[in-house]
Amino acid sequence: MTGGTAGVGRATVREFAARGYDVAVLARGQAGLDGAVADVEAAGGSALGIPTDVADHNAVRAAAERIEDELGEIDVWVNAAFAGSLAFFWDTSPEEYERMTQVTYLGQVNGTRAALERMRPRDRGVVVNVGSAMAYRSIPLQSAYCGAKHAVKGFSESVMTELLHERSNVKVCMIQLPGLNTPQFNWNLSRMPKHPMPVPPVFQPELPAKGIVFLAEHPRRNMWVGLSTAYTILGERLAPKLLDIYLARKGVGGQQTDRDLPRWEPNLHQPADARTDRGAHGVFDDQAHAHDPLLWLSQRRRGLIPALTAATALGVAAAVARHRR
Repeated sequence: MTGGTAGVGRATVREFAARGYDVAVLARGQAGLDGAVADVEAAGGSALGIPTDVADHNAVRAAAERIEDELGEIDVWVNAAFAGSLAFFWDTSPEEYERMTQVTYLGQVNGTRAALERMRPRDRGVVVNVGSAMAYRSIPLQSAYCGAKHAVKGFSESVMTELLHERSNVKVCMIQLPGLNTPQFNWNLSRMPKHPMPVPPVFQPELPAKGIVFLAEHPRRNMWVGLSTAYTILGERLAPKLLDIYLARKGVGGQQTDRDLPRWEPNLHQPADARTDRGAHGVFDDQAHAHDPLLWLSQRRRGLIPALTAATALGVAAAVARHRR
């Protein structure tokens, strides 16, 4: 699990541990690593915390080798690490932009490469690349993050086709997420006058964690979490220009709050959880949803589709019978 010390990554570590998995966590902050390892061990599993900058390909490969030496073969690899900002493009330096791209995009490339180097020869394993509704519809103030998530989607789809070409049983999956209550809004780079906040509606990180573990056990090409993810992606397909206008008017103010909330040093170059474990949740518990109908339906679609098909057929048959009478 890359980025497994906080936010969605941390919630996913706990979800895997609750399901009986041993978990290795790759991240930079030592306090966060210690906390994640403690979570897994408290659930009865074995854990390994490896200080890793996912932007460093050699460091990720070395971590993968250590995992297999100490925990055993890697069955599931989840790429969730990222670095983000809240700033206009022209207020973001080239160095900052490059760093966010390296972590958020190339970090997933590096993780996928390290996983496939081990999974392909064994012809089994699952890679889950964590995306966002912003992989389909970009918003203001997050151009580096949006660009990286678009790139993750394109990269993942390409690798999927290559694995299909060689008839591999290894699966690469994507999961697209909504605005979430995670610590990122306390430590992301920000050059805005007010405190950063997730785009409403806000969801708790345990929801995507459940989706990620579900994908690991029931691999599929793509999964959406959050009704807002669905209407964002579908809205982009139907009326992109209208979304441009709406986001130009509402998107900047909608990502800031007047509330007096804590801010930590940005984690772009240094981890914000090196000395203090920040956990999975951010500071928006009071407005975050703990349930998601879309996730519930997505986890049950194999059973629901035949049921809906049968119900539709019965309805048509009943209508025909009424018409004949």
